[in-house]
Amino acid sequence: MRIEVICTGDEVLTGKIVNTNFSYITQKLEDVGLSVAWETTVGDDRESLLLAFQLAGQRADAVIVNGGLGPTVDDLSQEIAAKAAGVELVLDEGWLEQMEAFFRRRNRIMPPNNRKQAMLPEGAEVLDNPVGTACGFAVDIGRARFYFTPGVPRELRRMLEEQIVPRLLAKSGLQATIYLKRFHSYGIGESHADALLTGIEEIDPDGAVKLGFRAHYPQLETKLTVRGKDMEDVRRRLEPVEREVRKRFGNFILAEDDQTLERVVLDELQQRRASLALVEMFTSGQIAARLVHLSGAEKVIRRGVVALDIAEVCAAVGWNQAEPITRIDREAAEAVALAARAATGATHALAVLIDLDEGTDRIDFGASVCLAIVSGHDAVSRRSRIVGGRDWVRLGAVELGLDCLRRYLQDLPVDERIDFEKV
Repeated sequence: MRIEVICTGDEVLTGKIVNTNFSYITQKLEDVGLSVAWETTVGDDRESLLLAFQLAGQRADAVIVNGGLGPTVDDLSQEIAAKAAGVELVLDEGWLEQMEAFFRRRNRIMPPNNRKQAMLPEGAEVLDNPVGTACGFAVDIGRARFYFTPGVPRELRRMLEEQIVPRLLAKSGLQATIYLKRFHSYGIGESHADALLTGIEEIDPDGAVKLGFRAHYPQLETKLTVRGKDMEDVRRRLEPVEREVRKRFGNFILAEDDQTLERVVLDELQQRRASLALVEMFTSGQIAARLVHLSGAEKVIRRGVVALDIAEVCAAVGWNQAEPITRIDREAAEAVALAARAATGATHALAVLIDLDEGTDRIDFGASVCLAIVSGHDAVSRRSRIVGGRDWVRLGAVELGLDCLRRYLQDLPVDERIDFEKV
């Protein structure tokens, strides 16, 4: 089945906003075995939109249109869809009632211009939107079935998963039982992961398992899309492949499916009834930010120290030894972590200290990352050099700190070499 995605809006066309909706749509379709043949971006112009709809209706079997369903004058999708389909715009009383109820629940009066969102092409199929006022709809234009979706990301995602993907699968005739297994890793680059998993798809003799990757530094997502007659068949096919991926990736798998690294770390600490103190340099407090918003964090996180200067770090953790710490190395990281643990009474402490290169405009700008983890019975540390610019260093240091803490709590080595460090 040939699928086209049309993204609308002047702000998308001119690059004023990054079009994350398109990447989400294509990834979600790929996950269920569907692929996009064409992508069109068009501004808020009636003539251009009509031409785009007509062209897509001639060459595609299904078209997803994103954006243009709002209440303002530049939201044109319903109007142009009706014109392209050769029908009139009519008021959908059912959706109008839902919008009015939406506003009542929030103790608000619906503005008159929102009524425009209930004007749909005659005969259109309504696609429910439980989290917004813009309903989606489906209508035939030319040879293709068009699915119109709101531009607000959370509304699009809900509609795509609940309303559109099932319709596309039914239209395509693909097996309905499709399962996506995901592995999240840190420290393995995409090409390295691809080499490690060479031949993994051949474990299933029928070719029902498809391997894919999504790199979003600092993590890599490895995906196994599995087709089967039913979930029992899917599990049977997935089990040996899943086992082999775990074997080949080993300690580098930090989470699976909907798990996150920070949730894994916090769960490990909660299981031990442990507490944590954090010390961060150059990270903008992003290690703490990844943890503190999670449920249960208030019982685990004792304190977070964020500073750019080692002297300020020492002052904040109450370092009162005769010899001041002036050099950032593994010994300094251990000393700071020990002091932070003592000052807070936490069972564990993580210190991530960063020694930046001179000259931030250099192409090979990087930093030495020295981290330490201490608990009541021991201390471990490691040094890693990360090169690639300030943001790359910051993201890498945050991930390295959290992943080493995950490894420590799971009794794994914290000093395995990663692809992103430079000797």
